[in-house]
Amino acid sequence: MTEALRLGIAGLGTVGGGVLDILARHKQLIAARAGRPIELCAVSARSRGKDRGHDLSGLTWHDDPVRLANDPSVDVFVELIGGEAGPAKAAVEAALRAGKPVVTANKALLAHHGAALARLAEGKGVALNFEAAVAGGIPVVKTIREGLVGNRLGKVFGILNGTCNYILTKMAEEGRSFADVLKEAQSLGYAEADPTFDVGGFDTAHKLAVLTALAFGVEVNLGAIDIEGIEKITLDDIRNASDMGYKIKLLGVAVSGPQGIEQRVHPTLVPKGSPVAETDGVFNAVVVKGDFVGDLMLEGRGAGAHPTASAVLSDVIDIARGSRRPVFGVPAHDLRPYEAAPPRAHEGGFYVALSLLDKPGAVAAIARSLADEHISIESIVQRGTSGTDAPRATAPFILITHNTVERNMRAALERIEADGHVASRPRMIRIERL
Repeated sequence: MTEALRLGIAGLGTVGGGVLDILARHKQLIAARAGRPIELCAVSARSRGKDRGHDLSGLTWHDDPVRLANDPSVDVFVELIGGEAGPAKAAVEAALRAGKPVVTANKALLAHHGAALARLAEGKGVALNFEAAVAGGIPVVKTIREGLVGNRLGKVFGILNGTCNYILTKMAEEGRSFADVLKEAQSLGYAEADPTFDVGGFDTAHKLAVLTALAFGVEVNLGAIDIEGIEKITLDDIRNASDMGYKIKLLGVAVSGPQGIEQRVHPTLVPKGSPVAETDGVFNAVVVKGDFVGDLMLEGRGAGAHPTASAVLSDVIDIARGSRRPVFGVPAHDLRPYEAAPPRAHEGGFYVALSLLDKPGAVAAIARSLADEHISIESIVQRGTSGTDAPRATAPFILITHNTVERNMRAALERIEADGHVASRPRMIRIERL
């Protein structure tokens, strides 16, 4: 009988518990697919006495995950602690230096230290697998790294955070405010007590940084991402977008072009009926554009115990089979330096919401500011005025532009705000017409 592959798992939280569940339920199936038994032999967790629904009494326990990484009985180190530094980073580096393959679900670690860890792993001749770090149970890493090797990829984008997608979906379907839906998401466990990491776009940015390196063969560069969250999206924005044939989604977008790479995270108008627009609730969707395959979209559960644990075990089985590929698809020493496209060079359509002061010449002044920046208007919605003081009465003025360059759009909005024809700062949301 083939010798078992022995796992050491650091972190027995949500995802770690999911791994235990799948190993218990599908032990024989996993062994058959891996070509050898997969056994858990050692763990590291903060509490030894916590009931995790499984008998762990026969396992070796380590209070320090670095000791677990160096345990000679462990063949593969599985890091499920999380965090860009601290015990997670120290333990992963220790395992790699010891010549042990590593499986991680840690997007933050890879977004901050991916290139260095890839060089360490490949220098030691061992795998560093991270399918679970991006989009949970969706096999986007394998799709890009293995399934699309014959394509030059030009763009990767998608819905990468289920919390934000849930909030925006509920706002649209039930007409509830951001604050109200956020409270519900927290009560259901979809959002943390401090939701900034999710709703501020930072979780999406970590995942996008990893996908960008993987898709374009460049060094990971989290700092190059333009990040905007969903905190300022209002019910009026969602209703206006709907009236004009769009939904609002938080997208992570990476584009490789002649001028360099563009990475951005922001709320986006997407056309109703498009596959991304119809990805609702806590689901994720990733779209990859290849020169020969065209557009490919993967949709599914982007988080949760069992979907993410499924991805972890997929990586473990690859190691059991003896499969090892460059961490980011090309050898780490061949990853190109990251070259950023010029700032604000994004070209596309824009949604603009203005609180227009009801006075003569306001609309003409706005049209003139846009025209001076060579921006043409695709559609306009103007609603009735509000307020009793006529000179200060305001009217919602919504417009959708044809494609233009973002720097021109921002310049026009600065002029509109300075002209004194609006009661508050204009709100701008990018459009992806897909």
